[in-house]
This record gives sequence, C-alpha cells and structure tokens, in this order.
Amino acid sequence: MKGISYSRYGGPEVLEYGDVRDPKVGPDTVLVKVRAVSVNPVDWKCREGYLDGILDAVFPVVPGWDVSGVVVQPGASVTEFSVGDEVIGYVREDFLSRGTFAEYVAAPLRTLARKPRNVTFEEAAGLPLVGLTAYQVMTKALEVKRGETVLVHAAAGGVGSIAVQLARHLGARVIGTASEANHDFVRGLGGEPVTYGEGLAERVRGLAPEGVDAAFDTIGGDTTKTSANLLAPEGRLVSIADTDVVDYGGRYYFVRPDAGDLLRLTELVEQGVVSVHVSQTFPLERAADAYRLNQEGRTRGKIVVTVDWETEGEAG
Repeated sequence: MKGISYSRYGGPEVLEYGDVRDPKVGPDTVLVKVRAVSVNPVDWKCREGYLDGILDAVFPVVPGWDVSGVVVQPGASVTEFSVGDEVIGYVREDFLSRGTFAEYVAAPLRTLARKPRNVTFEEAAGLPLVGLTAYQVMTKALEVKRGETVLVHAAAGGVGSIAVQLARHLGARVIGTASEANHDFVRGLGGEPVTYGEGLAERVRGLAPEGVDAAFDTIGGDTTKTSANLLAPEGRLVSIADTDVVDYGGRYYFVRPDAGDLLRLTELVEQGVVSVHVSQTFPLERAADAYRLNQEGRTRGKIVVTVDWETEGEAG
C-alpha cells in the first residue's frame, strides 16, 4: 500500500511518499481504509526525536495518530464493528511505527469509535487527538464546573478551540488567548478573546480581577508561569506543553486513547455542541507540506490530509 514514512529523525525533508508495509490485523484490531488523517504538533515532535525518551521508534515509521475511515476487516475477537462501519480513531501505541498516514491502518479496538454522522471525513479526522485532549483535561484533570472562569491558551488552535466549546458546554465562562486575527473566531466559539504576548496578565486581570478558577496551558514556557500567577485562590492549572508546570503547583497531562471518551465526543458533535474547523487539506503525497504549515504554529483549527479512494490501491 502507499503511505508516508521516515527512516530517521529529522525535519519534513525526511518524509517519503511510497510503498509501506501492509498492516496485519490482530485479534483485537480493526483494519480501517483511511479516508483522512490530521496533523498534530506531536507528530512532528515525534519525527524530530523529541519523544525518543518515552517512545521507541521502529524505523521506518509511518507517522500520525488521528484517522477517519471505513472498516474493511474486524479482527477475530472484535464484535463492536462490522465491515462498512465509518469510524474515527486516536491510534496511538507506546512506540512509533504503525501510524495513520497510509491507505490502511490496523487500529487497536481501544482507539476507535463510530464517526459522527453529521460531519465529513475531513472534519472527523480532526477530532480524535485534540478532542480527547480537551475533553479529558476539561472534565477529568481540571474538573470544570458551571459558573467557573476558565482560561484557555491558543484558543483558536486545534486543542484550544475544542476546549473553549467544551468549557462553555460545561457552563463555564471562557477567556481565550489568540492573535487579533482570530478574535472573531474565538467569539464564535463562545470565548472572550484576549491577545497573547506582552501585557497578557493585565488583559486577563481586566476581565477576571479575582483570577481564573482553571487555566489550560497549551503553549508552555513563560505561558505556564503566567497562567499560575493568574489563578484565583484554589485555582487549578493543567499543561499539555510543559512538564515544569508541577513547579507552579499544576499538573502535566498527556492524552490517552479512550474509546468511551471518543464516543462521547462523537455524540457531542452530533448534538451540535462541538465542531471541528478544518483550515486546509492536502493530498497524502503532499503530507510534508501539511507538516511544514503546522510547524509554523499559526493554524486556526486543523490541517487535514486526505486519501483518494478513487486512485489508491488495495492492501496487499
């Protein structure tokens, strides 16, 4: 089958489009014919070796953890899905090798849920990683409650935009940092936008003089420290970008695959509570360009890579 792979750590130039090994369908896996995948910052961080301390790379590596597609073969023990079912998945294993940027992926059952019926495959592909991250942080790590004020950083980005919608659904007031060009977008999500950069703390205090009840840091570095200083008494801080958050009394969080949480996100999308904004799409053979754009760090919503069913071949 065709796919994207890399045989050494490096920049986008190490990505190659061509033949990759066909996936094997184990008892607890589901063979999915890929319709779309999405690009996440963690993908290029893996490719550049930043996660080598926790994830072994078995080269050549097919990158990618997000997928939307159609079931073509359930594993021998799988009863939850049948041939023809439309699914989404956060297909992450604890090593790098068998990713989603290919015509087919064998996805462990624990990583899958049915696709929301009311969105395209492109939109659906942008949901799993960012949706699970935002959902798990908002509901489990921060335990956001009705009437609270929540600060969400990079509120126009993939994770941030979902977090704003979920926090609003939970009944919270949301202040979201974003560039001025994205302020109307953040307002449309239900957040109150503030420009990040110098003077951020003063701008947030202007909206929440007593501090915020919860802060979600998706950037790290100085943003983590600033977030800690903006907390109200008993306020909570979670970062997905900086392990040093624990030095400020916060918690570092790494999203985990969870089929139940993913199904709940599907339901929220179908109810109109959560939407995924796709800013740009690329064909599979141009995945390197998609990664370059993502690494610029100014994406509104998600960048998605599509697999053309009309021209791509069959597994094997």
